[in-house]
Amino acid sequence: MYYIYILKCEGDLLYTGITTDVGRRMDEHFGRTEKCARFTRSHKAVALEALWSCENRSIASKLEYRIKQLSKPQKLALIADNDLFPKLFGSDMAELYRRETI
Repeated sequence: MYYIYILKCEGDLLYTGITTDVGRRMDEHFGRTEKCARFTRSHKAVALEALWSCENRSIASKLEYRIKQLSKPQKLALIADNDLFPKLFGSDMAELYRRETI
């Protein structure tokens, strides 16, 4: 299982990433270890805002890319209302992902 997530970071910034182990990856980001992303090393992670799951890396990478292409207002709207997922990404793509409870 692969997970796509959006983090809120200091400075009111958002970071999107993928992982196979959410707990480990959050420990890396929030602990600012050497394995955290360069972005979260310089912009401290504050909260996990959204989390989706899917079956494989290829599908996860596609969603990560698509989320990164969204404007900040679109990302915030998606975080607040997952029903926007099909509108933003198409109903075919929406069937491949499941929003997880944080």
